[in-house]
Amino acid sequence: MQGKFSINHWSAFAAGLESREDWLIWAKNPRLPAGEATPPLAEMPAMQRRRVERLGRMALQVAWWCQEAADAELPLVFASRHGDLARTYQMLRELAAEQPLSPTHFGLSTHNAIAAQYSIARMLTGNYLCVSAGVATAEAGVVESLGLLADGAREVLLVVYDDPVPSAYAEYVAEAQCGFAWAARLQCATAGMPSFSLTTNGATSAAAGCSTLPHGLDVLRFFLSDEDSLRLDEGNRRWCWRRHA
Repeated sequence: MQGKFSINHWSAFAAGLESREDWLIWAKNPRLPAGEATPPLAEMPAMQRRRVERLGRMALQVAWWCQEAADAELPLVFASRHGDLARTYQMLRELAAEQPLSPTHFGLSTHNAIAAQYSIARMLTGNYLCVSAGVATAEAGVVESLGLLADGAREVLLVVYDDPVPSAYAEYVAEAQCGFAWAARLQCATAGMPSFSLTTNGATSAAAGCSTLPHGLDVLRFFLSDEDSLRLDEGNRRWCWRRHA
């Protein structure tokens, strides 16, 4: 599998990092964001906003920033390794205590719920997908986006987001944890714009990249940096990102 694309607009949010200038400075000297800041998401009506937890607010905020004008047919790809696991874990605790479950909480815990809330709030009628692929979730999101571009979409809005898992799952965590969300509008590689490619093959060796960051956030760092490449070794598969002039 291979593909080449350009990014015509992006946005991101994490604790202490909100403006584009903040993120560009951060990309040159990356650090793990710390804190539990929540974006205001003022664009969303209050009655709908109250249904969205912090993870969803981060994802929807960057999506809104990256899609300022309503484009009802713009395809969406939402990519999250864990999704709203905190909400799911709370429901599991209630089940264990033989407490009744809230149908609303159940509906909002599904992996596509955050994307659905965005689509409803903005009255979008285009295609949207939600993916999760372990450490390679960002790669899976780009693969889906490339498929939509190949199928004729002019642009695709990709949103990548995650939050630390509940402490009960800490022993299973294999990468750095922090709350973050970023969005990018992808289009086919365009002359005059930087472009990127993503390839995969079966060769593996020691993992490469920035181990101090969650991999999904490391992909954003790569996009914003001047680095030529980024690599992820996942099981028997190697993902290779490259920047092209």
